[in-house]
Amino acid sequence: MFIKGSKHDWELVIGLEIHAQLKSKSKLFSCSSTHFGEENNTQVSYVDAAMPGMLPVANKKCVELAVRAGLAINGEINKFSVFDRKNYFYPDSPQGYQISQFFLPIVTNGSLDIVDASGEKKTITINRIHIEQDAGKSIHDQSPTETFIDLNRVGIPLIEIVTDPDFRDPNEVEQFMKKLRDILRYINVCDGDLEKGSMRCDANVSMRKKGATVLGTRVEVKNINSFKNITKAINIEAHRQVALLEDGQEVIQETRLYDAALDQTKSMRKKEESRDYRYFPDPDLLPLKITAEFIEEVRKQLPELPEQKKERYIKDFGITPYDADVVTADKDVAEFFENIASTVNPKLVANWICVELFARLNKNGLAFHELPIKEEYFLSLLQLIESGHISGTIGKDVLDIMFESNEDPKHIVEKNGLAQISNTDEIAKYVEQVLQSNPEKVAELKGGKEKLFGFFVGQVMKISQGKANPQTINEILTKKLKL
Repeated sequence: MFIKGSKHDWELVIGLEIHAQLKSKSKLFSCSSTHFGEENNTQVSYVDAAMPGMLPVANKKCVELAVRAGLAINGEINKFSVFDRKNYFYPDSPQGYQISQFFLPIVTNGSLDIVDASGEKKTITINRIHIEQDAGKSIHDQSPTETFIDLNRVGIPLIEIVTDPDFRDPNEVEQFMKKLRDILRYINVCDGDLEKGSMRCDANVSMRKKGATVLGTRVEVKNINSFKNITKAINIEAHRQVALLEDGQEVIQETRLYDAALDQTKSMRKKEESRDYRYFPDPDLLPLKITAEFIEEVRKQLPELPEQKKERYIKDFGITPYDADVVTADKDVAEFFENIASTVNPKLVANWICVELFARLNKNGLAFHELPIKEEYFLSLLQLIESGHISGTIGKDVLDIMFESNEDPKHIVEKNGLAQISNTDEIAKYVEQVLQSNPEKVAELKGGKEKLFGFFVGQVMKISQGKANPQTINEILTKKLKL
């Protein structure tokens, strides 16, 4: 993306640092629970609180999840990696340092493909994935004079996914983040909930003159907790930097927070360099040595990934790339679709999931896992439509009732007398009634206004309360109008 200034055109360059919380029941180096939303300071062990003499022990499950993530993004799993201490002091970090990986991370040289603004495939390089522990939380809004500390998050297991500065547009970042989140969910590594903080994105944003090859001074923008805010925060920061550069000022390398309420970035602290953290290997933790057999075992357990599933759905089920993209974005939705598509026309299934089902979920503020109807009932509804027992229009009304009652659609149709009318004589009466009521439009249709045919179909459906078989209506209308 280029931003036009009064003096120059400026190119936007973005790299990402993404933190994803690993789906482990216990913390990275202790047995404390990782359950979200518990009372402050109730999930803290002596290890988490950095009591003297306490030694960390690496959680094998977290190592496995990191390897799984590395394989899913086509990365190289390093058989030898080391935990390092990243030294800094914050009140919510009892140790006075963070255990991370700097010199020898567990994964390097990964990649994910996205589509750029021109519609071309673009490969984003993932420089590294390393394992690290989270810090605690400082609470500033409970008192006008005091800050409170919650240590529940201390030691929560994370992987940090670091990309090269390959992005040139905020929309590319949003696309990449959604694709990465889908993958992490599919492989059961992270739940991807940005609002809960289990997946967080920090964007390194810089500007350079159009045509330049040297990167500009980068600013890290933190606190981006939604896909919508990712795009907004990067745009805001990019225009802030351009305004400075156009005014002859320098961009300072720093960390800034995105304030969604004010829609602006605010300075948080001067950006530290790696030397400022004084990294050195953690003396309390042995290096991680991973065998080829372990890596292969994890690889065998990987499920079919979203991109692979999408390609298969397009090829085997014949649905559109758009529908395939929608139904494969969530593993549960994909499983729901595939179970039903083995019995009912897959195109019908995809359309009703992507349009009708999602519309009602959004209207009711529900996530897919909160779907209030049984899978077997949704299958039954589509079978009623596909067989012609009810029309698609009636099907929508039935689905509304199902959302309220979770009732079998067959019972709903029978109880409310909603079965489709296919009796030719009965439909012919409706057709005749419509034609006699609209002589002028009949003349216009016969005079060449062929689009009016849809009007007559709609009128017949209206007076039959949506029950008349559309195919039969078409046949009778064509015959009566001698088209």
